[in-house]
Amino acid sequence: MAGSTGEVSPVDWDLAVSTAQRLVPSGPVVSREEADRTVAHLREITAVAEGHVRDLTGLGHDLPLLEGDVVDRDGWVEAAVDSIAALTAGALPQRPGKVAGSVLAAGAGLQAGMVLAYLGSRVLGQYDPFGGGSGRLLLVAPNIVAAQRALDVPSDDFQMWVCLHECTHRLQFTAVDWLRDYFRDQVGSFISGLDDSANNALTRLPEVLKAARSRPDPMGIMELLQSPEQREIFDRLIALSTLLEGHADHVMDAVGPLVVPSVATIRQRFTARRRGGGVLDRVLRTLLGVDAKMKQYAEGARFTKHVVDAVGMDGFNKVWTSPETLPLRSEITDPDAWLRRVAHP
Repeated sequence: MAGSTGEVSPVDWDLAVSTAQRLVPSGPVVSREEADRTVAHLREITAVAEGHVRDLTGLGHDLPLLEGDVVDRDGWVEAAVDSIAALTAGALPQRPGKVAGSVLAAGAGLQAGMVLAYLGSRVLGQYDPFGGGSGRLLLVAPNIVAAQRALDVPSDDFQMWVCLHECTHRLQFTAVDWLRDYFRDQVGSFISGLDDSANNALTRLPEVLKAARSRPDPMGIMELLQSPEQREIFDRLIALSTLLEGHADHVMDAVGPLVVPSVATIRQRFTARRRGGGVLDRVLRTLLGVDAKMKQYAEGARFTKHVVDAVGMDGFNKVWTSPETLPLRSEITDPDAWLRRVAHP
């Protein structure tokens, strides 16, 4: 939409939503009775799951226990776009001029829509710290049902297992009062510098192309395009994301044996499924950075387990004291370095 200065939004978010909802495949076929039962059960167990997470982590015991929001694939797309738009508001560079700006915004909207369509059939749930103003826990019912059927595991166990992961994310952002604003600030700073990074990359294009041949992964190429200042922010965001995902994976498996009898089978089959998929699926995952995300889960879980084994959960919780006590990117794969710096300075 054009503003008073003649500039338009950098992304046509309405087009992104309509594109994603048109392209995302329909979910699994279920009876109305099964659908209603799944939705009701997922809503019920989110508060129960978070209670288990609080008991294990020691976080958030003074907070209210809330239900989650159960959505379909179209609902997830709308929520995801609302969150991204809110998170990037004012940070993305504006498109100059009504005509050229509208064309560029439409192109960006189409691209965003195609990515969201791919993810919309795979995301099981998420905690959106910016959704609904104060945060929103989303569970994507058709994707949870489809994954449970593909894994051939008990539905109640799998739903609780998924809720444990997403409730851990909710607790991270609600029990750690500075984390939401810190994350928003880091993302905003990173996005605001994208134009400068692109211009800087053009001045050293031969060097970037040469180095890219030895680093074919999207993450590596992205880093090559960054200025030193952006790389510092990027490192902080990667370290934080890896910590959050790994901590959630560690918690869901640590709580699991108490409340999810088939947790070992679920973890084994789910991990194999993360690595699986056809050739096209693997290519898309690589291009979208999803494979890098899978690596984050494993590295973050190893970091969390190592620290908890060394100093207990109370010692691990020092990580939430301030931005300065978060692990550096280098410390994620060297947790003893974090222990020396923070737990045993």
